[in-house]
Amino acid sequence: MTKKSVTLSPTLNDIMLSIGENIKLARLRRKITTAMLAERAGISRPTLTKVENGESTVSMGVYASVLFCLGLEKDLLHLAADDPLGRRLQDAELTHTKERVAKRKK
Repeated sequence: MTKKSVTLSPTLNDIMLSIGENIKLARLRRKITTAMLAERAGISRPTLTKVENGESTVSMGVYASVLFCLGLEKDLLHLAADDPLGRRLQDAELTHTKERVAKRKK
């Protein structure tokens, strides 16, 4: 079975690189080796390396498992928590009043 290639925009690629770097720094601050973290997360060392490199082919579950092992799982709650565009769209729809159609007389 071949892996699907994921092409990200440059902006998303930069974000993934930052996430990977943040995870690597968190591991280093805790003085945890790649072997230890990979074992705790139930993944291989090469997969952990992919996480720390911010590769988009790694599943969200693997990222979540690594964050859990670092004690950072609650950071996932911040994903899409603030949705200013969605709120503006919702507010615009709420303020839009529908015109009533007059009843027909028989």
